[in-house]
Amino acid sequence: MKVITLITLLLLSSCSSKSWRNASRVSAQIAPLASELKEDIVLIYYARAFSWRGYFGIHPWISFKRKEEKEYTVTQVTSWNLRNEGSVINYRKDLPDRLWFDSFPTLLFEARGDKARSIINQIDSLIKKYPFKDRYSVYPGPNSNTYVNYLMKNIKEIDAELPPTAIGKDYLGTNKFYDNTPSNTGFTLSAAGYLGLTLGLKEGIEVNLFGLHFGLDLYYPALKLPFFGRLGFP
Repeated sequence: MKVITLITLLLLSSCSSKSWRNASRVSAQIAPLASELKEDIVLIYYARAFSWRGYFGIHPWISFKRKEEKEYTVTQVTSWNLRNEGSVINYRKDLPDRLWFDSFPTLLFEARGDKARSIINQIDSLIKKYPFKDRYSVYPGPNSNTYVNYLMKNIKEIDAELPPTAIGKDYLGTNKFYDNTPSNTGFTLSAAGYLGLTLGLKEGIEVNLFGLHFGLDLYYPALKLPFFGRLGFP
């Protein structure tokens, strides 16, 4: 009962009349400037979702640039992209490290040089195969976490995982119940994103109960908790 009361108070305290139109989308100024880069680069960021949703979940995106290019490319999934363009996938030249509607981004993964070039070369072909281009659902998925996790799982050079606050990351659809983990050292079982179990050498153990993720990481010791994310080593 105390937990329910606490959550209710958090939601009430986060209610604000501020519109997303007035929320900041400026650069966090944590990514290398495109003009100063002399090598390929790939960056994966995530930030808390806008308004009260931020207590529960995050929004991730991938930014990258080939050394010969003058600007970063950013790819992510948004619901309004589906309404405006018929596909959830947003893929365009942009600032790599924008605030996500007031939320400061966290750098999850970085690669440079040949490793980054290899990742970039795989992104376009994987985007074409993404199975949920015409579907978006904040809960239980498919959403922005589903998309970025899909890319991470299918690019072996990306040795990272989304935090437990990434609701929808283990959504596999309604006809698929098994997949590999992002590190390819284990497996994920998922019942349409509502219930799930992940076991992996690098991911540890993680249980999904109706979108809330609980787990234990032994490889990089940490507790995985809803609302809080990882508590321990990064």
